[in-house]
Amino acid sequence: MDKAFYVCTICPLSCEVQLEIEPDTKEIRKISHNRCPKGKDYAIKEFTSPERTLTTTVAIEGGIHPLIPVRTDRPIPKPLMHDIMRVSAQVRVKSPIKMGDIVVENVLDTGANIIASRNM
Repeated sequence: MDKAFYVCTICPLSCEVQLEIEPDTKEIRKISHNRCPKGKDYAIKEFTSPERTLTTTVAIEGGIHPLIPVRTDRPIPKPLMHDIMRVSAQVRVKSPIKMGDIVVENVLDTGANIIASRNM
C-alpha cells in the first residue's frame, strides 16, 4: 500500500492527513490523521484534482510601474499552471486599469479569468 501525506490548510490545526493508496488502481483505501471532516475533504481533493489560485504579473503600458499584479478569480487545475503562466507572459494591458478588471477571460477554457489585483 502506497502512502500520501498532505498538510491541510483549511483551518489553523494544519492536520497532516495520511492517505493509503492502492498502488495498481490509485484508489484511496484509508484516510487518517485528520481531526475534522474538512481535512479529509482537503486531502481527497489534493490527491484527485489539485487546484491553485495563480498569482503573477503582466506588462502594462502607461502605468506607474512596468508590471501590474494579477491573479485568477478562482482556483485552476494545478497541472495547467505552467500553461497559464505562458499565456500571461504574452499579455500586455494599457493603463488605466482597475482592481478586478478582467485581463484574460476564461483562460485556457478553465472558466477562470485573470484579473487585475490593483489599480494602475
